[in-house]
Amino acid sequence: MSQALQNIRRSNTAAATKPAEASGFPAMLEQYKGEIARALPKHINPDRMARIALTAFRMTPKLGECDPRSVFAAVIQSSQLGLEVGLMGEAHLVPFGKQCQLIPGYTGLMKLARNSGLVVDIYAEAVRINDKFALKLGMARDLQHEPLTAPGGFPASDEERGEVVGFYAVGVLKDGSKTFVAMSRKEVEKIRDGSKGYKAAKQYNKESPWDTDFVPMGKKTLIRSLCKWLPKSPELATALALDDNAGRQNLNVKDVIDGTFTPVVDEETGEVMEVSDGNLSIQQQWDKYDQVLADYGAKEAENFMPKTPRPVSNAKPSASEAESEAAAQGLVAKIVDAMKKTKTVEALDEVYLHAEGILSDAELEVILVDYRNCKEAILKGNEGLFD
Repeated sequence: MSQALQNIRRSNTAAATKPAEASGFPAMLEQYKGEIARALPKHINPDRMARIALTAFRMTPKLGECDPRSVFAAVIQSSQLGLEVGLMGEAHLVPFGKQCQLIPGYTGLMKLARNSGLVVDIYAEAVRINDKFALKLGMARDLQHEPLTAPGGFPASDEERGEVVGFYAVGVLKDGSKTFVAMSRKEVEKIRDGSKGYKAAKQYNKESPWDTDFVPMGKKTLIRSLCKWLPKSPELATALALDDNAGRQNLNVKDVIDGTFTPVVDEETGEVMEVSDGNLSIQQQWDKYDQVLADYGAKEAENFMPKTPRPVSNAKPSASEAESEAAAQGLVAKIVDAMKKTKTVEALDEVYLHAEGILSDAELEVILVDYRNCKEAILKGNEGLFD
C-alpha cells in the first residue's frame, strides 16, 4: 500500500468520527491535495479540481450529510475520467442516503466519446412539434431536422417551436461514417419511468432531474443509447457503468486510486450491464443486499433481496487454513489490545497505521470499530469505557 493511500485512509478514519462539514470532505480536500495530485492524470490541475469540487459540494447542502470518504472518492474518480463536477454539467455529485454518487452528464459522455480519438463529433437534439423532422430507415438511412425559424431566419424560441415530441443523437466517426438513434417522447418517458432514480423520487414525493431538466435528461438518454454503437474507451465505459449503477456505486478511495472500479460489459453486444442484474453470483447478490441494508435500512433493501437462498459453505478449512485463521485472529486481538492501552490520539494513530501494513482489508474493517471507540474514549478522557 502506497504511503499516499495510507495517509488518505488514516485521514478518512479520523474524519469518520467528526461532522462532515467541520472536518470531513473540505478538510480532506485541502489537507491531502498533494496525494490527490499524484492520483490524477497529468493533464488535470489539482488546484482547479479542488476548487470546482468544493464549489459543487457547497452548492448541494445534502452532501454534507454524506460520508466524506464517498464524496472524496467521487471527486477523484471524476478527475481520473477527465470530467469536471458541477456547473459545467460534465458530472454531478449526487447524495443517495449517506453515500455520494458520481453521475456523468450528457455533455460529459460526449466529451469522453470525443476524447477516444475515434469519434469526431457527437451531439443530441430535441425535436419540437412545429419543427420539420423526417426519418428514413432501411438500406439508405437518413435523418433530417429543420427547427422552426423566426423572422430573418433566426431560430425560433422554444415556446414558438412547441412541446418536445422526440429526441435524436448523431455520431460521426473518424473514418467519416455516421450513425444515429432517434426516439419519440413516449419511448424516452418509458426509459425514464423504468429508472430506479426516478422511481425512488416518485416514491418519496421528491423532484428528480427529469422534473427540473427534462430536455437535458432526454438528450442524455439518446447519447447513452448511441454510445452502445460507438467504439468505447475505458473512460467512457466506466462513465456508463457509473451511470447504470447510480445509487449503488459503492465507490471508495482505495478502489478509485487503484483503478479497480471496472464496468461489467456484455461480451456479445459491448453494452455496459447493471451490477444488479443476473450477471452477479448468488454470493455477490447477497453481498449487495447486505451493503444496501447497512447503508439504507430494511425497507430499501427489500428491492435487492435475492430470490435464491443465501449460500452456506459446508467445507471445513484445512489444518493449515485453520492455523492461519487462528494466527490472524490472534494478531487482530493483539492490535486491538495495543489500541486500548494508548493514551493519546497520536499514539492510537501510530498503532492503526502499523496495522494497515500487516492486516488485510477485512481484518482492518474488524478493528475499525475498536479504533473509533478508543479515539472517543481518549477525547472524552473516559479510560473506563472498556472495563
